[in-house]
Amino acid sequence: MKTTLVINEDNSHFFGTRRPEEMTLAGLHAFVDQYAGSAVTHLFLNPNGMCANFRSRTRDAIWDPVDGKEPGPERIWPQNARRLFIAGLDPYTVWIDRCREKGISPWLSMRMNDIHCVDDPGSYMHSSMWRSSPGLWRVPNGPGDPWINRALNYVHAEVREHQMAFVRELLERYAPDGFELDWMRFGYHLTPGRECDEAGILTDFVREVRSLTNEWSRKRGHAIPLAVRVPAHPDAAIGLGMDAVQWARDELVDLIVPCPFWTSSDFDIPVELWRERLGPAVRRTAILPGFEYNVRPWPGGEAVENDLASLRGFAASVYYRGADGLYLFNWMDSETRPVPADEYARLLKEGISKDVVANASRRHPVCYRDTVPAGFPDDIQLPADARAGAKFRIHAGAKLDAGNAWAIVGLARRDGVAGARLEALLNGRSSGAAEDMDDCREFGGGTVRAIRFPCRLEDIRDGFNELHVRQVGGEAAQQIVWAELRLDPGLE
Repeated sequence: MKTTLVINEDNSHFFGTRRPEEMTLAGLHAFVDQYAGSAVTHLFLNPNGMCANFRSRTRDAIWDPVDGKEPGPERIWPQNARRLFIAGLDPYTVWIDRCREKGISPWLSMRMNDIHCVDDPGSYMHSSMWRSSPGLWRVPNGPGDPWINRALNYVHAEVREHQMAFVRELLERYAPDGFELDWMRFGYHLTPGRECDEAGILTDFVREVRSLTNEWSRKRGHAIPLAVRVPAHPDAAIGLGMDAVQWARDELVDLIVPCPFWTSSDFDIPVELWRERLGPAVRRTAILPGFEYNVRPWPGGEAVENDLASLRGFAASVYYRGADGLYLFNWMDSETRPVPADEYARLLKEGISKDVVANASRRHPVCYRDTVPAGFPDDIQLPADARAGAKFRIHAGAKLDAGNAWAIVGLARRDGVAGARLEALLNGRSSGAAEDMDDCREFGGGTVRAIRFPCRLEDIRDGFNELHVRQVGGEAAQQIVWAELRLDPGLE
């Protein structure tokens, strides 16, 4: 049996990366066909932000005019969506049918509160409902910085009715294998500071959606499971009003995708805690942790793109903790993927199963948690003062039986950085002598000097490891802006 591997196709990607002449039935088929026979088991197809990518009866289409102005020819996304509409082609009907032909499970993924570019109220991405109703925002008539001020607030019946109308339309119009409520676009849906108190509002919304999926399951003649994308930590999720644990216990959802928003991937998703909290419901609820495009060591720190090794590191961690598969977000084809074309092809061919992870090199960077309620720990460990020394907690999944291991740190640009000397201990045991690395491009945080320390395999633990790094030489104190464990079984 294949390991479950989901790729989310977002609302703008296909339309924004294809030429006008590809807005044909053949062009739509080609998008799905690239995944045929691959390790990808599911495509989650996202038809909306504030607007729909088709001529909806319940909300604006992405190509509709804003303040009387149509999107210009430079707006590839709305123009291509309109070309398909004019041609009489509904991409989601075509894709759902083509997925089934090719042995891929097609789901629909609805964005529950997309607020791209709300600092520009005139953007073509915004619906007339949002623009005309600033009193329904989380901060009524609030500024666009931060963006989450201008998310719609589900405390208002008008917001719930607007969103539920689209749920009904999607389930009536299309026949997907499953349906997802993407609460992580953008992750803030209730009154600031009152999210936990108002959580029942979202629970009632999910309950109504479940009733609809049950109804359409009977009409379609097959079950339509319900998935939710929510914050990576169960307590962060409930703190922001998304009580996915209770939803599963109440048999409202079948699949939970704990995940970050976008600013960074989260390499410490506590799958075991989700499983524990679910209790008996864990037997009927799949957990597919979500992985993002970016690796960012701290909020505002310089990000780098993920690579296959960091994806394997993430997979090793969540598999060890009990994940049922993986969910990739912003890992679509063309320039919206974090890896080059040859590595993407390798991913599609090999997948990211436990066997693949066990037999290839992997990286475990130190990052942080990017979607949490006020006062909740976001696990920021970087940057750190090298002279004072720093301890980093890194989850690395199952340890290696054979191969090589390194602890790697990156230093910021500071006077004396080239002459600084560091030492490292892994789980209290001294590592090997420091070795400078030639290339810093794969490390974030503004790394200008990368240093690795060989580690003995016997010093590595299953699960969490503690890396202690300290500057022991050099006149000027340095700053650590990156840290990771790298494990290589030497089998590639």
